[in-house]
Amino acid sequence: MLGLYVRLRAWLATGWWGPSLRRVAGARSLRREQGQTTAEYALVILAAAAVAVVLIAWARSSGKLPAFFDKIIDEVSSNQ
Repeated sequence: MLGLYVRLRAWLATGWWGPSLRRVAGARSLRREQGQTTAEYALVILAAAAVAVVLIAWARSSGKLPAFFDKIIDEVSSNQ
């Protein structure tokens, strides 16, 4: 059955309608790749959010975050 499909596909690609079939197939593959790209962006955003949550949790538990902001405020207020 696969051999028949391959031969039929090759025969269709060699006719005058072949280029238009290739364009349609190309458009379909682009749509699939766009969906894949969207999913990759979503995964990157989720990973970045997870890293941010871990860093914020660490900073809050260590007490370094309030000291960091106090230092920044002191620096800004002393320069004016």
